[in-house]
Amino acid sequence: MIFREARKSDIKQIQIVRNSVTENTLSNPDLITDEDCLDFITKRGKGWVCEIDNKIVGFAIADIKEHNIWALFVHPDFEKKGIGRHLHDLMLDWYFNQTSHNVWLGTSPKTRAEKFYRKSGWKEVGTHGKGEIKFEMTLETWNYKIRERNSIKNQF
Repeated sequence: MIFREARKSDIKQIQIVRNSVTENTLSNPDLITDEDCLDFITKRGKGWVCEIDNKIVGFAIADIKEHNIWALFVHPDFEKKGIGRHLHDLMLDWYFNQTSHNVWLGTSPKTRAEKFYRKSGWKEVGTHGKGEIKFEMTLETWNYKIRERNSIKNQF
């Protein structure tokens, strides 16, 4: 498993992962263009990928301009292997090294993603879009999560 920053040449595989998920699916896959993805990983923020055998199996993208998480997805064949957690942590570490501004995201209710974000310390702050739950993460909460994570690592 290789985790690294996303680059332009990854976009086609990022789109494959995005369109393979079974939850939080796009109503119209054409709504997210390759140009949108390029803009988010080069101008609006940054992205990361997880690569296994030269194949992208997960990705995450943070939007520093709008202070939100634009994407965090793992191909269904590679779920429950810690890939989403690692991408999430890389992304938030980077984000909070750029700004102390709260970051938000939206996700569908009653999904594994909702449970993941709650467990990760995100706080529900309302709704977004078409019935999505809007979550927010603060720098203070993230710093607490980092201390908690490091404390657990130091126990072993």
